[in-house]
Amino acid sequence: MKNEGNKNITQRRADFPSLKRTHDGFPLAYLDGPGGTQVPQSVIDAMVNYYHNSNSNTHGHFITTKETDEVIANARKAMADFLGADSPDRISFGQNMTTLNFSLSKAIGRSLRPGDEILISQLDHEANRGPWLNLKENGIIIREIAVKHDCTLDYNDFKNKLNERTKLVAVGFASNAFGTINDINFIREQTYKFGSLLLVDAVHYAPHFTIDVIKFGVDFLLCSAYKFYGPHVGILYSKEGLLDRLEPDRLRTQDQRAPNRIETGTLNHAALAGVTAAVDFIASFGNGDGRREKIVDAMKKIHDYEFKLAEKLYDGLMKIDRVEVYGPDFSSERRAPTVSFTLEGYDPVEVCKAMGEKGVCVWDGNFYAIRPVEVLGLLERGGVTRAGMSLYNTEEEIDRLLNGIKELAQKK
Repeated sequence: MKNEGNKNITQRRADFPSLKRTHDGFPLAYLDGPGGTQVPQSVIDAMVNYYHNSNSNTHGHFITTKETDEVIANARKAMADFLGADSPDRISFGQNMTTLNFSLSKAIGRSLRPGDEILISQLDHEANRGPWLNLKENGIIIREIAVKHDCTLDYNDFKNKLNERTKLVAVGFASNAFGTINDINFIREQTYKFGSLLLVDAVHYAPHFTIDVIKFGVDFLLCSAYKFYGPHVGILYSKEGLLDRLEPDRLRTQDQRAPNRIETGTLNHAALAGVTAAVDFIASFGNGDGRREKIVDAMKKIHDYEFKLAEKLYDGLMKIDRVEVYGPDFSSERRAPTVSFTLEGYDPVEVCKAMGEKGVCVWDGNFYAIRPVEVLGLLERGGVTRAGMSLYNTEEEIDRLLNGIKELAQKK
């Protein structure tokens, strides 16, 4: 049954028009999913359909404005199902995750006093560090959870720095640079002891694993639709009542209640139609009585497929001389299907340019996770080369990347 499920996933490559593209005779292999996935035709059609038929602003008394209201409501329902939220009213939208987190940090900052503490992570994307570091100017103390050389968080350091003054812990669910999955259940258990809020950046986690915000007990969770086959839209989940207690920047004309309370100006309605279509696309891989059940089943199938590809890449790279692979190994599934490495004798940008010439799309640098790359001593070396699995990738594409790296390794 597992093999049949993988076969069905591979067949769905036909849903992505961009996969037909070639470059200098090579079919493009999009192993750049951590930076943003490709988009299926159903998502494109949903956005085009909105512009064709329903383009209007909200809350009027004619047909297209009512349809726009419905687009927004449907997107909240879809994301509530995707995240396991207990109500669509827990879902807010923004330009991107970074913008939403800046708004949220300012709002939370207004509720804090000088001397209060926030705990962030050295492993995180800067979007879950910079907004909180800015609060230093208000007298807020920002502490960092250390990252170890194996690209995992130092949980002893976390416990030592968490205290009764810690008002918020802001941490990532999965590292977009090294694939590390953080132990959110343990972190949540510890924060309960001091009454600290927990904010989780799930941007890199959401495309690969089922999210259940109720089960995880998070207070806030952020993700981005363009990482799971949708358009560029940031999504914020807020536990019931929390957003209404905060003072985000907003106009007097804005709906003052959650979830609208943190949404500034007119939303991108066509993109929200695409968000719903992206969630429905993922659900179409699963079985179940309702959309949530289908999403849970689908994410298990997608994870199993992607994990198999990532493990193949990891094992292949480990066999190539002068390649160093970073992050936890694949003996445990507490890892995202993202593999980062360096090749002795080459800067990461040289590796990516060489792969790009063969139609293999991989990234170089720090991927805005500049702090862990810096701590690990990789920043001055140009960071790392990163390949990430998405449901449309294939074993043949992994072989192309591995063969390309082998060729480079043999040249110097």
